[in-house]
Amino acid sequence: MRTMSGAVPAQVEGGQHRRPIITAAIELTAKSGWSAVTMARLAELVGVSRQTVYNEIGSKTALAEAMVSHELDRFLSVVSAAFERHPDDLVEAMYDAVRAVLELADDNILLRAIATATHGTDTELLPLLTTRASMLLTGAKTMLAARVVSYRPELTAEQVAVVIDVVVRTVLSHVMQPSDTPARTADALAWVAARVLGVETNPRLRHA
Repeated sequence: MRTMSGAVPAQVEGGQHRRPIITAAIELTAKSGWSAVTMARLAELVGVSRQTVYNEIGSKTALAEAMVSHELDRFLSVVSAAFERHPDDLVEAMYDAVRAVLELADDNILLRAIATATHGTDTELLPLLTTRASMLLTGAKTMLAARVVSYRPELTAEQVAVVIDVVVRTVLSHVMQPSDTPARTADALAWVAARVLGVETNPRLRHA
């Protein structure tokens, strides 16, 4: 698994039990809260020894980082896939990417657990999510800049960067507090981006 910058950090690859442990930790956090996550409980859920959990993950802080990185990388993966599906249509690629991210967020148990924690006392993961937000923004904007430039919009690199920054931050705000369906939100953002980038809009867009 790669990070949002594309590099493979130390201990991320791990052994065969690393991914099941991370998945179990995410599910347990969503079900019972971060305070319920212990190495012994994860060992029981995955069917390995507690020492194996420590060997694969390390500390509980390292586990939290792995969980967040795992989820953030999933978001960037669906964005990349959306652009791959529409190599000749920037508007459709952006619509597809935004919709995919919002649909993934809508069904993301870790995000839901963190959002729920803001209303209670189990908030240990919130500071980590905040510190990782800059990584998400940097990774998303870097990837999108390279993607958008390949469509040759009639803007400078600096202007493209401004558009991408606005779109990414808007999408993140909808991830945490959606105000409409993923499809309609994606539709609106794709329309706005197309107008600013000077790209001909797809007639399918209801706001065109």
